Amino acid sequence: MGSDAKVYKLEDVSGHNTHQDCWVVIGGKVYDVTKFLEDHPGGDEVLISATGKDATDDFEDVGHSTSARAMMDEYYVGDIDPSSVPSKPKYTPAKQAPYNPDKSSEFIIKILQFLVPLLILGLAVAVRYYTKSS
Repeated sequence: MGSDAKVYKLEDVSGHNTHQDCWVVIGGKVYDVTKFLEDHPGGDEVLISATGKDATDDFEDVGHSTSARAMMDEYYVGDIDPSSVPSKPKYTPAKQAPYNPDKSSEFIIKILQFLVPLLILGLAVAVRYYTKSS
């Protein structure tokens, strides 16, 4: 892992994506994990699915042990050309309208506060009038 390490482009590494020839990119370094496929605790498909891209986030999300990290040196074949790895898009949340729990205007509320009791009073008087006359 000295300064004479070979530098690979992501396109070159992406071609190594089979059970007979499997390379992954983790932390800017290229690893030939072909011999490790059968021994990988998560199964060989996990490593195969990590080919052709920068698998650093996938590797870190699992939370590998220090012994697993030390084992990586055994499979190191070179470095990745950073210009060949697409940059991660910066997450920007979607713009949302401000939250407004009261969607009606104050004017309509004031009118309803006046009219609803009047309507209830009118309905009560009408019921009283019609039930008393019969």
